[in-house]
Amino acid sequence: MTPDPSPPVVPDGEGSGEDAPAILRRQSLRESAARTYARALPIVPVRARGLTIEGADGRRYLDCLSGAGALALGHNHPVVLEAIRAVLDSGAPLQVLDLATPVKDAFTDELFATLPPELAAHARVQFCGPAGTDAVEAALKLVRTATGRDGLLAFSGAYHGMTAGALAASGGAPAVSVTRLPFPYDYRCPFGVGGERGADLAARWTERLLDDPKGGTAAPAGMILEPVQGEGGVIPAPDGWLRRTREITAARGIPLIADEVQTGVGRTGSFWAVGHSGVVPDVMVLSKAIGGSLPLAVVVYREELDTWRPGAHAGTFRGNQLAMAAGAATLAYVRENGLAQRAAVVGERMLTRLRALAAQCPHIGDVRGRGLMIGLELVDPARPDPGPECPEATTGTTPTTGTFAGVEGRADGRAARRADGGTDTGATARRAAPMLAAAVQRECLHRGLIVELGGRHSAVIRLLPPLTITDEQAEAVLDRLADALDAAIRALGDRAAHELPPPGPPFTGGHR
Repeated sequence: MTPDPSPPVVPDGEGSGEDAPAILRRQSLRESAARTYARALPIVPVRARGLTIEGADGRRYLDCLSGAGALALGHNHPVVLEAIRAVLDSGAPLQVLDLATPVKDAFTDELFATLPPELAAHARVQFCGPAGTDAVEAALKLVRTATGRDGLLAFSGAYHGMTAGALAASGGAPAVSVTRLPFPYDYRCPFGVGGERGADLAARWTERLLDDPKGGTAAPAGMILEPVQGEGGVIPAPDGWLRRTREITAARGIPLIADEVQTGVGRTGSFWAVGHSGVVPDVMVLSKAIGGSLPLAVVVYREELDTWRPGAHAGTFRGNQLAMAAGAATLAYVRENGLAQRAAVVGERMLTRLRALAAQCPHIGDVRGRGLMIGLELVDPARPDPGPECPEATTGTTPTTGTFAGVEGRADGRAARRADGGTDTGATARRAAPMLAAAVQRECLHRGLIVELGGRHSAVIRLLPPLTITDEQAEAVLDRLADALDAAIRALGDRAAHELPPPGPPFTGGHR
């Protein structure tokens, strides 16, 4: 374990070790059973700065949760605190509904300066309720109003929030007028082939389904996707697939909604994750980091879609002036200091080291990510994944009959994948190991490292450090993670070889 270079400092009378257990007990007695992070992370934060959180017991933790990705600059960054103090000292109103203010104007200027130029030149912005799920709801209502259609295209493994419409678009939730499409997932490819071939088949599936008059798909008002699936297990959308998806939707007049709630503001190594592929969506859903650690959510969209009547979508707290000031300061700091590029460099170093660790540790099935959005999928090396039941090829048929033209059977697909020089992911994927992942999370906490779990079976260790993380801190994070993984494997022993993924939908943090 790499020690934290800074010793804990707890002022007299504040944050004593005796306070923490009592606070945690009261929380368990008084708070809802729906609480999530508090169960896996039984700590009581009292101070924080940058990457570091200090608990009431005096212990210090390296925080790679970052408020579920909301803290682009880490905790209490000076530029954020200065922006908040300036508003407080000015005597300006803190809550103004949707009235125009200088603070809001400055935030909008800074936001538009970061958008893809083709979108920013002809864009409108809708200030929503304070959470990302509110922005998703607004985006869905927007495209339905603009197109006059009710259907929605979404993807397996998606997570878009906890309200009714957002849940309908998320993986594992009841779908009402939602058509679920396959998302490219190299390690567990839905077609059993992985790589470019798997991504191509996913795009072809979408294209054929939309063009099938008997496909049973409700006329789509829009398609919503994450450029990197977060809760789904840190799965980056291949750039080529994303460009093809943009072509498919544009050719059919289907608005494309990019959910950048977690991927935005430099997190993936581009200011917005769609920048990696050069795709310009019709709608962007933004929250988390755009508020500089305070609640703020907006929808940015092409002006042609702005067919709403006044009051068609509103929210009491859409005029949060402190969040707009903190958000403008964060956006400017990330842009002016090249933190997206910095995230790409540091993230690639971390991925390289983690891949070297995976080469020596069979319990790591896959390492993936983009920028400082990183995931390690933990598996049972002794248990192959049965994999998908890939439909066999039947020329001229469509997904509605359970078969799909051009999709090879699993054996043929794997052979083609090997012939292309790719990894035989369909044959080598192993059963997910959620028990091991939970043990690693606990061992990390014991070593002063906070990480999140995600993925289809909560078997993916997720790292979301702030973009301000130093090289030394990045090494400390990986040292602690490697030590925790080794300890968890040794502690579980043979028990990990008999675990099964939990039934039903996976646990999610429900950040929205």
